[in-house]
Amino acid sequence: MSAILDNHGHAGGHAHGHDDGHHDHHAPTGWRRWVFATNHKDIGTLYLLFSFAMLIFGGILALGIRAELFQPGLQLVNPEMFNQLTTMHGLIMVFGAIMPAFVGFANWMIPLQIGASDMAFARMNNLSFWLLIPAAVMLVGSFFMPGGAPAAGWTLYAPLTLQMGPSMDAGIFAMHIMGASSIMGSINIIVTILNMRAPGMTLMKMPMFCWTWLITAYLLIAVMPVLAGAITMTLTDRHFGTSFFNPAGGGDPVMYQHIFWFFGHPEVYIMILPAFGIVSQIVPAFARKKLFGYASMVYATSSIAILSFIVWAHHMFTTGMPVTGQLFFMYATMLIAVPTAVKIFNWIATMWQGSMTFETPMLFACGFIFVFTMGGFTGLILAMAPIDLLLQDTYYVVAHFHYVLVAGSLFALFAGFYYWGPKWTGHMYNETMGKAHFWVSLITFNVTFFPMHFLGLAGMPRRYADYPMQFADFNALASIGAFGFGLMQVYFFVFVVIPMMRGKGAKAPQKPWEAAEGLEWEVPSPAPFHTFETPPKLDVTATRIIG
Repeated sequence: MSAILDNHGHAGGHAHGHDDGHHDHHAPTGWRRWVFATNHKDIGTLYLLFSFAMLIFGGILALGIRAELFQPGLQLVNPEMFNQLTTMHGLIMVFGAIMPAFVGFANWMIPLQIGASDMAFARMNNLSFWLLIPAAVMLVGSFFMPGGAPAAGWTLYAPLTLQMGPSMDAGIFAMHIMGASSIMGSINIIVTILNMRAPGMTLMKMPMFCWTWLITAYLLIAVMPVLAGAITMTLTDRHFGTSFFNPAGGGDPVMYQHIFWFFGHPEVYIMILPAFGIVSQIVPAFARKKLFGYASMVYATSSIAILSFIVWAHHMFTTGMPVTGQLFFMYATMLIAVPTAVKIFNWIATMWQGSMTFETPMLFACGFIFVFTMGGFTGLILAMAPIDLLLQDTYYVVAHFHYVLVAGSLFALFAGFYYWGPKWTGHMYNETMGKAHFWVSLITFNVTFFPMHFLGLAGMPRRYADYPMQFADFNALASIGAFGFGLMQVYFFVFVVIPMMRGKGAKAPQKPWEAAEGLEWEVPSPAPFHTFETPPKLDVTATRIIG
C-alpha cells in the first residue's frame, strides 16, 4: 500500500505519504538527519535509543548497589558512595530511562494512530529531545565532580541537599532542563491529539494509547513546574541565603516533602498511564476481541489522573501529621485503587473467552498485569497509615515500587517494542529470543524483588550500605537475581534490538498481528518516512482507511 507516484513525484491515490528512499529530496541524510531531525519517527527512535543507554547506565548503578549488599559488612564502596549510587540510580531511571522511553513511543505512535502527518510542532520536538543530552551528561558527569554525585536520595530531601557538594547544583540544573523538555513534549502531544486527528476520528474512537498519553501530558504540565519550584528553592537555600527548608533560619524541611511529593505522586502515574495504554492495545490484539469497556477505561484513566493530586502525603505518614490528615490521605489512596482495579478487570474481561495466542508482546502484557497487580496490593498495604508507620523507609517500600515501575512501566515498554518494533524496523524479531527474554526477565525480577518484601517486614531499612547478619540470605538471593535481570536486558539489546535494526529477521508484513486494530497497521512496514500527508478518510470505526 505504498504511495502511487505521478510524474511530479507527489503521492497520488493513497493517503500514505511518499517513501523517503525514492523521491523525497528534502529528507536529510547522514548525521544531519539525526541532529536536525524534525520527523516524528526519527525523533521517536532517538528517544528510545537514549532511554536504553540511560537504562543500562542506571542498571550498572543498581548492580553496584546489589554487589555491595551481597554480603553483610562494607565490601566494595563506602557508605557515601553507596548513597550516591542509590540517588543517581533513582534519578537516572525515572528521568532518563522510563520517561523518555514513553515519549519515544508517543512520538512514533501517536501520529500513526490518529492519522496525522507528524507532531504539531516539529522543531520544538527536536529541541525537546536534544535538551536531554546535556542533562544526562550533567547527571552522569556529577560522579566526577568534587565530593562526588548527589547523595540525598532521588527525592533530594532537605536538609541533606544543603550539605551536598557542587554536583547537587549540576543535578538541579539537569532536572530543570529535563522538566523543560517534558513540558514541551507534553504541549506537543496535547496539540497533536486535539488538533490533528484524521476526519472521522472522534476522541472516543481514539486508540487507548493516545488517550493515556493525552491525560499523562496534562499531568506533566501540571506537576513539572512544582518540581522546578522545589529544586529552585533548594538552590536558593544553598547559595543565596534563603531559608525555605533550613530550620536554623526558620524554614521547614517538611515543607519540601509536601512540595516534592505533590509532584512526586502524580509523577508515578505519569510513568504508568502510558504503560496502561500500551497494554490496552496489545491485549485485544492477542485475545482477538475488542477491548472490554473502552469508555470505562477512558474514565478510569481520567479518574486516576484527578485523584493522583490528592494522595501525595501518603509518602509522609511518619512526619507527625495530624490523625485527620492521615485519615484523609489513607482513604484517598485506597480510593485511587478503584479505577486501577477497573482497568485490570477490563483487561482480564478482554481476555475472557478470547482466542488467545502468546507471542512475546502478549507474554509481556500478561506478565505486566500479574506482577503490576501484586505491586498494587503492596501499595494498598502501605496506604494504611498504621502499617506504614512500621514499613516506611524499609525494603518493603523498595519492593513495592519496583513491582510497579519495573514490572509495570518497563515490562509494558518491552511489550510495546515487540508489538510495534516490526512496524518501525520492517523486520520481525526472533520469537525464541523474545520468549527467552520474557521468561528469564520475569523469573530474575521476582528473585530480585520478592525477597525484599520479607526484608522490609523484618525491618531492614532502605538506603543503608550495611546490614546485620539476619538479613544476609535474602540479600544474597536478591543480588543474584539482580545480576541475572541486568544481563537479560543486555541480551535483549544484542539479540533482539540490534538484529531488528540491522534488518536481520524475517520481513515484517504490513500487519504482523492477525487481530491488531488501528491506523498504524494501514501503512507499510517499515513505516515510510512520511505518512498520512493528506489526512486519510476513515471508516465508521476509525480503525480503517477507505478510499
